[in-house]
Amino acid sequence: MLICISPSKTLADDPAPGPVAQTVPDFLPQSEAIIRKLNRLSLKKIKSSMAISDKLAALNQQRYRDFSTPFTPENATPCIRLFKGDVYDGLDADSLDVDSLDYAQNHLRILSGLYGVLRPLDLIQPYRLEMGTNLSVGRKRNLYQLWQDHIAAHIAAHLEAIDSDIVLNLASQEYFKAVDVTRLPARVITPAFKEERNGDLVMISFFAKKARGMMARYAIENRIHDGAGITGFVTDGYRFSSAHSTADNPVFIRSS
Repeated sequence: MLICISPSKTLADDPAPGPVAQTVPDFLPQSEAIIRKLNRLSLKKIKSSMAISDKLAALNQQRYRDFSTPFTPENATPCIRLFKGDVYDGLDADSLDVDSLDYAQNHLRILSGLYGVLRPLDLIQPYRLEMGTNLSVGRKRNLYQLWQDHIAAHIAAHLEAIDSDIVLNLASQEYFKAVDVTRLPARVITPAFKEERNGDLVMISFFAKKARGMMARYAIENRIHDGAGITGFVTDGYRFSSAHSTADNPVFIRSS
């Protein structure tokens, strides 16, 4: 099973020390082309295209200017240590043991607007660039067009490497749209996490994001390799509901 999650706009101010066995992203030449385009944008354009404040626009403009390769432990951080936010609170990667972190390196993928697709121990430099940002690069009209072929080829190759035909999609719709599932020799399982409130089932974004991270951790720690295995997820009060589920869209419900 290959697990896909989204990155986070929130980054750690002081990331925990990374493990020794660090890697570099597969698609740094494409990332460098994106950075060259971003460095041509005015502060006003960065602000408007990303719908962010003046302060955040200035911060990220400086990040783009500071981007430099090659990546080393001195100028970059393993992405699993740098990303924070709701999904990563649920994943709590800093507390994973060495064996589970090694397993995650082979079975967890983080989709990214700047880097395409990342392994947990891939070194990255701080950035903000959502996959849905309206940015053309070369002949590609947007980031989806730029990354689609690369991401599909990467995931297909790693599915073969781990001898699996299942993708566990715990990414947001914005990011998973970058995965051309028609090119994957795999079944895609997309769980949903809902809250029971006054007799109704509702999806609350904050809780659902954290639950995606918790399920990613559950799959990593328990070495889940098939769809049936994830139905045992009972973390933080969630339970599988067969009555609300289909084979590829399992639903997990938590009562308030």
